[in-house]
Amino acid sequence: MSSPETTSFSDLALSAPVLKAIQSVGYEQPSPIQAASIPHLLNGEDLLGVAQTGTGKTAAFALPLLSNIDVKTKAPQVLVLAPTRELAIQVAEAFKSYASQMKGFQVLPIYGGQDMRGQLKQLERGPQVVVGTPGRVMDHLRRGSLKLDALKCVVLDEADEMLRMGFIDDVEWILEHTPEQRQVALFSATMPGPIKKVADTYLRNPKEVRIASATQTGSHIKQSYLIVNGFERKLDAITRILEAQDFDAMIIFVRTKTATAELAEKLEARGYSASALNGDMNQQLRERTINRLKNKQLDIVVATDVAARGIDVERVSHVLNFDIPYDSEAYVHRIGRTGRAGRDGSAILFVAPREKRLLFSIEKNTRQKIEPMELPSGKEVSSRRVEQFKQLLTDTLESQPNLDYFFEILSEYSAEHDRSAEDIACALAYLHQLERPLEVKDSPKGRKEKGFTVVEENRQSRSGDSDQMMRYRIELGRDQQVGPGDIVGAIMNETDLHKNDIGHIKLHGDHSTVDLPLNLPKELISKLKTLTVRNLPINISEVGPAKREQRQPGKRKSAPGAHNKAPRKKPRKAKKD
Repeated sequence: MSSPETTSFSDLALSAPVLKAIQSVGYEQPSPIQAASIPHLLNGEDLLGVAQTGTGKTAAFALPLLSNIDVKTKAPQVLVLAPTRELAIQVAEAFKSYASQMKGFQVLPIYGGQDMRGQLKQLERGPQVVVGTPGRVMDHLRRGSLKLDALKCVVLDEADEMLRMGFIDDVEWILEHTPEQRQVALFSATMPGPIKKVADTYLRNPKEVRIASATQTGSHIKQSYLIVNGFERKLDAITRILEAQDFDAMIIFVRTKTATAELAEKLEARGYSASALNGDMNQQLRERTINRLKNKQLDIVVATDVAARGIDVERVSHVLNFDIPYDSEAYVHRIGRTGRAGRDGSAILFVAPREKRLLFSIEKNTRQKIEPMELPSGKEVSSRRVEQFKQLLTDTLESQPNLDYFFEILSEYSAEHDRSAEDIACALAYLHQLERPLEVKDSPKGRKEKGFTVVEENRQSRSGDSDQMMRYRIELGRDQQVGPGDIVGAIMNETDLHKNDIGHIKLHGDHSTVDLPLNLPKELISKLKTLTVRNLPINISEVGPAKREQRQPGKRKSAPGAHNKAPRKKPRKAKKD
């Protein structure tokens, strides 16, 4: 199903406070899934949304549900189920941002590994929105600390991921303990049989929204990413990249209109020819800015997705994603601004540590690997600055200016102070470079400077290389109805480990083993020791270096998290209050 094209959020019947919050952060136009979903959710209809991660679906359900929230009612009215702690926090923060103009609004993320006493205290205050992982939501429902009497809507976010992680039975248990008269929105990238069954069972006459993503990126565009967080740290990283790489013209993409002006001003202050391009500019000013870029009167344009549509400037050699797009399709359109007319192009993506899921989603949807890049070193930047300084001297001398007056001054100084011409030249060079030093040094570690650390990742999957893995024992196994999906889900839900970090899992009667990367940080080991699976402590302990698994001929090795477990019983249904 598709919806009529909308040009702005104001075309949708969102509440005034929500619309004001959207405008204050500078969002310009709803994404396809937002335009298609918001009207149905505003009308109280159940919704089945099929869309990849990174299509803007959080706003697709958060904006209309917030518009229907009664802030005077201090009780959960919206319950969002998310597969991981990371996603629960991200969704909760999105709700908080979109509700910035709603006085008295509260949102609470709840997940395992977090202090239960703190969650109980927060629940007593009556948040209108609760975002949680299935296991912790079940804990609170059993305790009676999470009451759903005033619940209006349940959102299942990334339902197929919850299925893959072994949570689908828990999701069904939770749905059975919600009021009969409630709205349900289910979002999933795919629609496997068990998810379709959930939709058929718990959704009433749902409206269906399917969003197809553009997946083609130019093969002649070099794609790379850098892990960096925060506006100032990103600004420092841009400066190093601009200094160390040859570029003709660049488009820098940000999410909001306000960010275009702020970043353009910062770059201009650092000596670059930059200008903002956003939806607040009239067509005449927009065309003038693009023409300046074409005519080499401007080198950098800082733009939003909407404002940059239709830009076709051959000299754009680089696209830099200052903010990672939520929409994979937007990423494809962004990097398509470079590599025009068959030329080579470069696309750089800034990724905050907590945005790695969006990075993996873009790679999956575009079917292309984005390579990690290193921030140019101080030595590289110094080399470029010295080259430019020498070229400045050469250009000045070759232009043959009249230097007689300056020669007399310096000859006089040399005689008065007994200083050589070389000493005087060095002093003048030193004075010239005070504001932009020729020598740029890294910290002792070489990667940390001006308050930001560049994380250099090895993005290759480590799950298949036993030489880099450590084996751990978990005191739960088939006797406790535990399967690989439960173990993978618990680890991913409560730590920053990715599924590629989780190696071979072997189930036994009273215990299991799992292979994890070598040299895990102490903090992460401590976190692993607090994990529970099916409300039972895992009591994890180190066994030793992982041994390479020998596969028998004709037998396939199960992928991590595959559902190759013995049938498990559904959780016993608690009586409804």
